[in-house]
This record gives sequence, structure tokens and C-alpha cells, in this order.
Amino acid sequence: MTTYDDPAEQVDLLAWVHARLEVFGLGVTGEVTRPHVRPWGVVVRVPTTCGPVWAKAVEPSLRHEVAVTTLLARRRPDAVAPLLGADADRGWLLLADAGETLREVAARQRTLAPWHDALGLYASVQRDLADEAAELLADGLPDLRLPRLPDLYADLVGRLAPDLGDVGAAALGAVPLLRDLCAELAASGLPDTLQHDDLHDAQVFVRDGRVRLLDWGDACLSHPFLTLAVTLDGVLAWGLDDEEASEDTAPYLESYLAGWAGTVSHEQLVAASRVARRLGWACRAVNGHVPQDPDSLRSTRTRLRMFLDGRAG
Repeated sequence: MTTYDDPAEQVDLLAWVHARLEVFGLGVTGEVTRPHVRPWGVVVRVPTTCGPVWAKAVEPSLRHEVAVTTLLARRRPDAVAPLLGADADRGWLLLADAGETLREVAARQRTLAPWHDALGLYASVQRDLADEAAELLADGLPDLRLPRLPDLYADLVGRLAPDLGDVGAAALGAVPLLRDLCAELAASGLPDTLQHDDLHDAQVFVRDGRVRLLDWGDACLSHPFLTLAVTLDGVLAWGLDDEEASEDTAPYLESYLAGWAGTVSHEQLVAASRVARRLGWACRAVNGHVPQDPDSLRSTRTRLRMFLDGRAG
């Protein structure tokens, strides 16, 4: 049983939610539900007099999400759902409704166009938070900056190699390559900053024509472009009908790179993006692996294979 199955924990969380709602003059108007219950925590939907609000409780290893969301609400409130409450010590968040996921919008409207706004917004957030690196690390954000990534990768694949099948030996042998790629990407001169690391179409929300970026539990401090592996090659390249290489990712890349205009030349940005789209899978493998979880092991193997293949997914 997780703490989120504990009746006492549920009572405490809901008591906190009610107290926060009172601050805003909101009352609960219906049944409280838990649409997402995972080993890492729970998401609770609370109907109120001004529409639904969402409480989230996460385990200790992910409590940096509370700090990141709080910082974003202060620095870039346009990028996240309105923050109604945060308790970093207990890993609790309370957010106003952010609308529909981009996945829902795309399925209904048969378009991926909102991604252009989402990627531009995300790049601007990353640039704005580059000067907050020390605060983010102090709040527990995982440190996957490029100088550290090769050692973290080597440690992970060294421990998992016997369980990685045909990927294990190749992943171990790729440590020197990964060091070279990290050095090459570091030479781009772009700052380390907040990197979502799992920015897919269920993490981007649309309401009243505006996009917002949520679910920062997988975020880390690293090179900003590492995000492109998951977002471009793991999501957008598969298009509306989940068919490999069915969507041209070049226009979406340009929407993202436009947010970095003026840092280095456009040619340098494009060159850095090519390296990052491969290296990002190694980062995701390191950052996203959950020990003793068979599903996580399968995902880690897939991400390592993507890195080793050096191609879009």
C-alpha cells in the first residue's frame, strides 16, 4: 500500500484542499475523484463553484515538482495553470483547471498546430529560468548537466547491463561516444536550464486558445535542447495517427529554435539540435529509470536503443 492509499493521508490532503479553496472563496460542489493513482502519487479532481480544480500529491523523490511549479507560477504564470496552493514539504499541489490536453484537442480537431505555440512558450520559459539554476538545484531538481551525464549514464548501464538483453553490451560500449557528444553539445554555448524531459501531448494543455505546460515531475537541470528527443522524435514524428515518420518535424523544430534566436547563429542552433536529439534519449534513460519496475526497465531499454541507433523514433 502506498501512502496515497492510506485513509489518513487522504483525509489530510483533502483537508488541506478545502482550506486552500476557502482562501479563494470556493466551495466543493460534487464528488471528489482520483482519476490518476500511480506508485509515485495521486491526482485528485475536485469540482467547485468555479469549475474543477486538481490536487496532486507526489512521493518524496519527485517533490521538486512542487518547487518548480511554484517558481514558474511566480516567474512565468502564463506558462502554467493558476496555482492555488503548494506544500513542498508534503509534496502537494493545488491547481486550477488548465483545459484539455493537446492529445484530446488534436484528436478532435485533427491538427497538431497548437504545438507551435507550445514549443515557443517552452523555449521562452527555459531562457527565462536559466538564471534560476542554483535555486532549482537547491530545491531538489535532478542535476543532469552535460559534465555529469556520462558518469550517470555509465553507472546506470553498468548496473542494468545483465537485464538489458542485446542492448546491454552496446550501451556499455557507447560511454566514450556519449562523452564526446556531451562535449560537442556543451560547445554550443547555451545555458543549462529547466528541461521538462517528458514533454508530450498529455503534458501540454489548451484552454481558451492558450497553451500551458504541466507535470514537471520528470524535469531536470540540463542542456535545454535535450527535450527535443521526446517531443519531436518520440511524439510529433508519429503524427495524428501514431504512424512512425508520418509528420515532418522540421516546422516544429523551427518554432522551438525561434525562442533561442539571438543566442548563437541559426546554423549553430540547428547543429546543436541534431546532437541533442540523439543525446536526449540517454538523458531520458538516466532520468526516467525507476528501479525494480519491469515497465521502467522496458522503457529504459527502448530509450537506450534509440540513443544507440542515433535516429528518430
